[in-house]
Amino acid sequence: MSFEALKERLPDYAKDLRLNLSSLASDITLNEQQLAGTFVATAIASRNEEVTKAIIAEFSEKLSPEALNAAKAAAAIMGMNNIYYRFTHIMGGDYTQMPAKLRMSVIARPGVDKVDFELWSLAVSAINGCEMCVKSHEHAVREGGLTSEQVQTSVRIAATVHGIAVALQAEPVA
Repeated sequence: MSFEALKERLPDYAKDLRLNLSSLASDITLNEQQLAGTFVATAIASRNEEVTKAIIAEFSEKLSPEALNAAKAAAAIMGMNNIYYRFTHIMGGDYTQMPAKLRMSVIARPGVDKVDFELWSLAVSAINGCEMCVKSHEHAVREGGLTSEQVQTSVRIAATVHGIAVALQAEPVA
């Protein structure tokens, strides 16, 4: 499915999402790699095959093979970390002092600029609702020189992509 077909598949009640998707796809707040990677990582995190395929088809050409893999890795590693760290944050106590004992080497060597990987991890963490991860990645991207407007754009992408996935879950495929 193409990006345009994805927009056309959205029902009338999701018109705002369609308009948000169009404006965010051409947003200039983020550089091309940051924008494309945020779309790819959040599409994967949306867990909707239709959305993921359309967004990867649209944005993969704007990413190097390494950056595409890094965006996929951000979605995957945050799929694990957001569960683990949300649990430790909720439970507190001894759990916060225990080592995670989970491999996360991709975070240290993502294959792209660290700030871009952190931005994608932030957007995915926003979808997955891990407060601890959102705060950690927001701090990292701000330390890396990104502005609050750039952070907001990444989360606006995450929110819109996730909303589209939710809307399409309610619609039968023709």
